[in-house]
This record gives sequence, C-alpha cells and structure tokens, in this order.
Amino acid sequence: MFPNISLVDLLTLTILAVLLFGPDKLPEIVQSVVGFLRKVREFSESAKQEVRDELGPEFKDFEFEHLHPRTLIRKHVLDGDDLGVDEIRRALDPRAELSEVTDAVRGAANDSRDTPPTESRTPSPEKTAAAPGTHTTFDPDAT
Repeated sequence: MFPNISLVDLLTLTILAVLLFGPDKLPEIVQSVVGFLRKVREFSESAKQEVRDELGPEFKDFEFEHLHPRTLIRKHVLDGDDLGVDEIRRALDPRAELSEVTDAVRGAANDSRDTPPTESRTPSPEKTAAAPGTHTTFDPDAT
C-alpha cells in the first residue's frame, strides 16, 4: 500500500504515534485506523463491481488498472501492430552512421600509415631559407 516507506520512516512514525497518543490508547487507535481502511477497501471494491455490472457481460474481464496511461499505451499501441515504431527507432539510431564514419576514419589512418612520409619532420637548413617572394610553412624563429 505504501511502497516508498522505509524502515526508518516506519520507526519514526511509530515513535511519533506513541508520543502523541500514549502507549495505552495506541492499540485502540490502530484498530480504528485498520477498520477504517478495511471499510474504504470494501467500498472501493463494491464500486468497481457495480461499474462492471453496469457495463454488461462483454466487459466481464475489465480491470481498472488497464486504464492507467502506461498500461493502456503498452497494451494497445506497442503490442501487436507497433505502428512502425521499430522503423522509426532504426531511422533515428545514429549507430550505423557512426560505425560507417569510424570505419572510414580507421581506413584513412591505415592508408596514411602504409604510405611513407615524403618529407621529414625537421627541415634541412637549405629548405628553411626560402627564395625571396615565396612563402614557407616553416618558421625557424617560431620554434
């Protein structure tokens, strides 16, 4: 009935109840609360049964839990005909495209490893001196 109550919460409520009502009146109060909860449950079940009776025999297996939005969608939309949900998921899934890009990058990296480098990383002194009017990509003063 109360799934989110932990043991510490229950212990705190018990201590609070003992302090508020006292140990001699607490059993009477617990019995009256339990009786009230039983009456509410009986009233709820009788109301559900009346609704089932009014709906007729074709709704004999009707459960009110089926009216919960999640249950309703799961039962009527996702089961059986999925209305193309799998196709939409596949279309929006980026994994296939990412694997293609990854394979292309790995292939390009493997190709660059297979070809020998055309120039060494450190330029020779004769390559650093550029002819007047030409632009070089290597700046000896910057290093």
